[in-house]
Amino acid sequence: MTSNQSTRISAAKGDITEFNGDAIVNAANPRLAGGGGVDGAIHRVGGPVILEECRKWVAEHGLLPTGSAMTTGGGELPARLVIHTVGPIWSEHDEPTARRLLASSYLGSLLLAAHHGCKRVAFPNISTGVYGFPREEAAATAVNAVREWIRGDDTMEEIVFVCFSDENLEIYSRLLGC
Repeated sequence: MTSNQSTRISAAKGDITEFNGDAIVNAANPRLAGGGGVDGAIHRVGGPVILEECRKWVAEHGLLPTGSAMTTGGGELPARLVIHTVGPIWSEHDEPTARRLLASSYLGSLLLAAHHGCKRVAFPNISTGVYGFPREEAAATAVNAVREWIRGDDTMEEIVFVCFSDENLEIYSRLLGC
């Protein structure tokens, strides 16, 4: 765990749908339609109200662009909000662009979390599943983006990277110095 001012950053292995905080971040697709991986799990556990809110948002705004974020209620999840963000598909971008878009996913999610008064936020390992972002590079980009955020805004109490695998947990733990 690392700390900058009053915000704690940590990594934990687990199921993000069980995070009992203000918000969890969803690695969504541009249609906000649910899917596999963490996206499917959040929609299954959170219930149909999340998908209804997503469909309404898409009907009003169109597809969610890569690197952008939007919020819905948490439905049946312990967290009161879900922040949906679309990470980049690794094979569709050059490396600097992919990193910039991934950082934007984290920073945009934190901006929305702060706007909604969130104090405890959990992130999955965005873009590292079917989107193919290399895990080491994704983790470094995520940790750097979060550290950049808290240099300018230390109003959050805790930001947790919830890792599904031991491999991701080891990477985040090493990068965070825990």
